[in-house]
Amino acid sequence: MCGIVGYTGRQQAAPILLDGLSKLEYRGYDSAGLAVRGDDGKVTVVKAKGRLKVLSEKVDGGRTLAGCTGIGHTRWATHGDPSEPNAHPHVSGVIADDSEVVGVHNGIIENYQELKEKLLKAGYEFYSQTDTEVAVKLVDYYYRKYHSPAEALSKAMVRLRGSYALAILFKEYPEQIWAARKDSPMIIGVRDDEAFLASDVPAILKYTHEIYYVDNFEMACLEKGHVEFFNIDREPVEKQTVTITWDADAAEKGGFEHFMIKEIHEQPKAVRDTLNALIKDGRIDLSASGLSSEMMQEISDIYMVACGSAWHVSMVASYVIEDLSSVMVRTDLASEFRYRSPLLNEHTLVIIISQSGETADSLAALREAHARGSKTLAIVNVLGSSIAREADHVIYTLAGPEIAVATTKAYSAQLAVTYAFAIELARIKGRIDEKRYSQLISDLLTLPDKMASLLEDKERIQWFASKRTNARDAFFIGRGLDYAAALEGSLKMKEVSYVHSDAYAAGELKHGTISLIEDNTLVVGILTQNSLYAKTVSNMVECKTRGAYLMAVATAGHYEIEDTADFTIYIPRIDEHFAGSLSVIPLQLLGYYTSVSKGLDVDKPRNLAKSVTVE
Repeated sequence: MCGIVGYTGRQQAAPILLDGLSKLEYRGYDSAGLAVRGDDGKVTVVKAKGRLKVLSEKVDGGRTLAGCTGIGHTRWATHGDPSEPNAHPHVSGVIADDSEVVGVHNGIIENYQELKEKLLKAGYEFYSQTDTEVAVKLVDYYYRKYHSPAEALSKAMVRLRGSYALAILFKEYPEQIWAARKDSPMIIGVRDDEAFLASDVPAILKYTHEIYYVDNFEMACLEKGHVEFFNIDREPVEKQTVTITWDADAAEKGGFEHFMIKEIHEQPKAVRDTLNALIKDGRIDLSASGLSSEMMQEISDIYMVACGSAWHVSMVASYVIEDLSSVMVRTDLASEFRYRSPLLNEHTLVIIISQSGETADSLAALREAHARGSKTLAIVNVLGSSIAREADHVIYTLAGPEIAVATTKAYSAQLAVTYAFAIELARIKGRIDEKRYSQLISDLLTLPDKMASLLEDKERIQWFASKRTNARDAFFIGRGLDYAAALEGSLKMKEVSYVHSDAYAAGELKHGTISLIEDNTLVVGILTQNSLYAKTVSNMVECKTRGAYLMAVATAGHYEIEDTADFTIYIPRIDEHFAGSLSVIPLQLLGYYTSVSKGLDVDKPRNLAKSVTVE
């Protein structure tokens, strides 16, 4: 979580840093701060509690902070409550003017208490509750001892346990920014006589499309138009740039009120682009991932491991893969996977799904899978991200930058990848013939247009959401694949509208949950699987009998559902394996418009950050 930026060049740093932080605010928005080195060599630190706009107003959009080198931070609080003293940047002295070292940090230092005690004994004073202040003062401790930024950082990296992306200013090196990384994302870009540093691509996309990815236990020294890389032993490291093909405009709202609704509308394109990269001349081609037919033939079982919405993707995919290919699939939360000794072998494929490719728990799960001898496949959206680099095989979603904390288009693009994988695995395993193979691909390619047609019905959902603004509770129910889709719908409702919401397999209602149903409780039933349709309707009737207000998401043609439901949205007909990609769209819109009708900040839900890069 948290977002860091850095700039050194010929322009004034503060406006560039603020602009970069505005693209990273989805990573944290409890507080923010800047450190800028002026022409006189002095570093000025300005911090503010609250959203980035508070800091921006405090420095008049950066105009009151003169200087061409600086670092910035937007915080998601871990150690220490949101406050000005706990905001970054942190300094090695008590005040910036008295400091040899000033730094910002994304991550968690697990042994900060132990280090703090040692630094207290060495005479250091502390003004905050944060682990970051400890890290900065540890760098200062070694800097005073060795008088070398590289030496100070490398010695500190040996002592720090946990995760970190550090950007450091040293008083005696006025035009340099030093950086170090372990398990927290960091990218660096260079353009002409400028250098940029950030946690994520959108922060520097308007300035450069050529970036370096910093690897674990690496350091970097940024100067105007130049960057050098070193390993933890201070040996030079050669790196190549990666060209980012995202359009800088894709990280802007483009006339929409919020990023979330913009990204909901971008789903047809995200799915179309992703499928076009995987389907060529009517055949699924996974060769770019390195997956061969021989390798896929040897797969005995699959573990799908992810967090949050990506885990919901794996839930949907597990139904599709098992049904089409007859290969057993187990879904696991990444945060639980490595703590329960999973039963893996060389014929097990572990699929890791992550939008950012930096999710800490998912990255740890990938490493656990490797340690146990399994092959890994990553489904990620960010080129060159940590998970992409460490996985044996990678399939990229082509969703473009996703800014809203609540994922929508990345979710849909991930689903599209799993469908293509399932169809190809089924063909290779001999579970479907060529006719069925072609039918499935043909139906899959209709998804983008059918998703677009659903978005044309958004005003009805907006009207419905406005009538449910005061809802306290909501329950999403379905059976089979529809239950998996219900999980995502429930998450969208709770994370952006703060309505208490849960998802249940519809048949489980009678085993305790139905006791929570009372007058006017919103129950959303998803009904896209014909063999389970009647049973889910029966469960909805049971809720209605107890006073529930029913919304149904059903496949076109099942118009009799209107005899039961109070409000119905129909999705276009499609092969039932792919229905989850259509049923989720009205659920996303329901969460979005409920949040808007309550006057909430849709793109920045309280207590949440988009990329969870700490465990």
